[in-house]
Formats: sequence, structure tokens, C-alpha cells
Amino acid sequence: MHVHIWAEDRPLPEAEETMRKLYPNGVEGQIAAFLRENPDMTVTTSTLQDPDQGIDREILDKTDVLVYWSHKYWREVEDTNVDYLQKRVLEGMGLIVLHSAHASKIFSRLMGTRTQSLRWRENDERQRYWIVNPAHPIADGLDGEYFEIPMDETYGEYFEIPQPEEQVFITQSQGGEIFRSGCCWTRGLGRIFYFQGGHETYPVYMLREVQLILTNAVRWACRRHIPGSFPVWARQSPPVTGDPAK
Repeated sequence: MHVHIWAEDRPLPEAEETMRKLYPNGVEGQIAAFLRENPDMTVTTSTLQDPDQGIDREILDKTDVLVYWSHKYWREVEDTNVDYLQKRVLEGMGLIVLHSAHASKIFSRLMGTRTQSLRWRENDERQRYWIVNPAHPIADGLDGEYFEIPMDETYGEYFEIPQPEEQVFITQSQGGEIFRSGCCWTRGLGRIFYFQGGHETYPVYMLREVQLILTNAVRWACRRHIPGSFPVWARQSPPVTGDPAK
């Protein structure tokens, strides 16, 4: 399968030194490194700083699953690029939405919500991820009833999203917040997974459990691995119009 990872790669000035030390090849480079350990995956990357904002039609037309990481500059993604990403998801491309990409234009478009607002604070707290659907393919290989991320940005409800079709994880923060942290939807022929973890100043993407979850999520979102679910005509669909949530 062809996996493409897109990230802003443009940290805030106060976070630049920490992020570059943790992720010298960017968040996208770290995720690509562990996904490339899987022989069934071909992995490419791009960033907001690249030509055409990293939304390369030729590459993404061949992409089975897009991993999308965003933080602060999601408003700068051009609407024509969002239109194209929406079209690809409805045609069958899987989408993994990470951390602050909950606010991204493409996630908003596909969810049919305005802001995807939530409560948040950044104070180095532990996050406990309860596995509420242990039989789900994305949770395959995880041990016990929960796992922990020692430090990450804290998110809390209310999270303005449609009710997930499948809930895999719910997070309990050290300070007491509860958050729907692992959520699945289907839009058109495309599968979507949102995962909370991954602020750029914490080594979240180096944790075994997180790497396992994202690897599982890529396989789950790759619709062409499900017989009969990804017809040839899906890649030949015309540009999407109308209600983006349908």
C-alpha cells in the first residue's frame, strides 16, 4: 500500500528548538521511519512548506492512506487543496487525522462541523488511553485495559464532532479531563481515524503503543485490502459538490 504523510513542519518559534531536537526530520519523518519498517508499505512525505503546499496530485492520486498532522497553520491550506483531499477520501483514500489536525479544514469538511472545538491545556501531564473497543483492528496487539503517554498536551470534552461510528480509545488526563481520543468514521468510500496524541514538543511518536496504533490504523484505513470495497470507478469520480458530510 502507498502511505503519504503530510505535516506543517513549521513549529511556533518557542517550540522550534524542542521539536527539532525531538524530531530532527520533522514529525512526518519520524512517522515515516517506523511505517517504513513494514514491507507492505511504501511511504512518502510532504509538508506545508513544499510546492503546492505539499498537496501533490500525482502522488496523492496513488495514495491509499494519507496521514495528516497539523497544529497552528491549518488556515493557510488553500480551499482548492481541501477540495481535492475531500474528493480523494470520498473516492476511497483512507485518512488518519492526528492531534491538532482536529481543527484542520479537511477534517471540518468531512465531519460537517464548524470548528471541532475542545478544551485544551499544555502542562506536561500524563494521558491514560482506555481501550474501549479491544476487538477493533486498530487496537490489535495492545496489552491490558489501557496504556499511558507519560506527557502530552491535554485535551478535554466537549469535543465538537459527530458521534463516532466506532470508538476505540477514550483518554483520561492526569488533571481529570475525559476525551474521545480514538474515533472512526466512514465518508463515501473512505475510512477516517482521529487520534489525539502527538504534540510536537513531546516524544509521543517514539512510543511503542503509538507506533502500533498508527500502523494498525493505516492498514484498517486502506480500503483496497478489503475485497470488493474499492471499485475501479471510485478513482474516476468527478469533483465533489454538495454537502461535504455525505
